[in-house]
Amino acid sequence: VQLKESGGGSVQTGGSLRLSCTASGYEFATHCMVWFRQAPGKEREGVAIIASDGTTAYKDYAKGRFTISKDNAKSTLYLEMNSLKLDDTAMYTCAAHPWCRGWAGPYNYWGQGTQVTVSN
Repeated sequence: VQLKESGGGSVQTGGSLRLSCTASGYEFATHCMVWFRQAPGKEREGVAIIASDGTTAYKDYAKGRFTISKDNAKSTLYLEMNSLKLDDTAMYTCAAHPWCRGWAGPYNYWGQGTQVTVSN
């Protein structure tokens, strides 16, 4: 099983980024997929969840700014991030599990993460 994130980088406040998480080694379409993030000195926190049926959920700070989506044919998860703020600076990681386990998890499969840095 492999989850590989990409799309991170440096962006100014108010900017946008689109993260991707490409999965292999398991049945992507039937799994729950989650984006987490961890800022320096802070605990990891959930960002957005997408269930196998496409149902989504967001943490409050992500609502209206971030959009989670997936392409089952490409076994790829996305996170579209708009109106980025300084507080969005973090390592963003995707995770997968046969069913959704909320923000606390645990989740079976994890990627290595992609860094997002937002600056003025």
